[in-house]
Amino acid sequence: MTQDLTPKYTVPGIEREAAGRLIGVLRTRLHALNDLHLTLKHVHWNVVGPHFIAVHEMVDPQVDSVREMADDVAERIGALGGVAQGTPGALVAERHWDDYSIGRADAIAHLAALDLVYTGVIEGVREAIKVAGELDPATEDLLIGQLRDLEKFQWFVRAHLENSGGNLATAGAHSETEAAERGADLG
Repeated sequence: MTQDLTPKYTVPGIEREAAGRLIGVLRTRLHALNDLHLTLKHVHWNVVGPHFIAVHEMVDPQVDSVREMADDVAERIGALGGVAQGTPGALVAERHWDDYSIGRADAIAHLAALDLVYTGVIEGVREAIKVAGELDPATEDLLIGQLRDLEKFQWFVRAHLENSGGNLATAGAHSETEAAERGADLG
């Protein structure tokens, strides 16, 4: 069942139907960001091995930044006249990706899995930017700023997975588990 997200009012200069499309796109981004910050915190709590402290300390600022991104997206939804559904039930019911599958694991294995997580989130942001670019420069700008930060965080992750020849250990991996196994081989 598709929910009508057309608001009763919205910001000046945007049609209500266009605002509804933006709200729908932003809800998916909100779910992705809430999921990502919880996944990052999960990694922070469950990382082990010789690279523990480096990864443990690298992930916390990413958690904080991603939480701020989620807040910005939720506030944009509100400004557009929508409802920011930030509950776990809404996230689980509306997401189109699986839950993070790696438990207690070596730091490099977690980073390899996170590389795939970031790829999925970044691809989603890029798709959202395409829609926002057609409808609203303010929403597009918000998403572009978040894209820059998310790509930087993925670069931090990938720096641990790249060899001197520029090859990623996760190249060609199709699942978090497969990526984690390849990462564990590096550790």
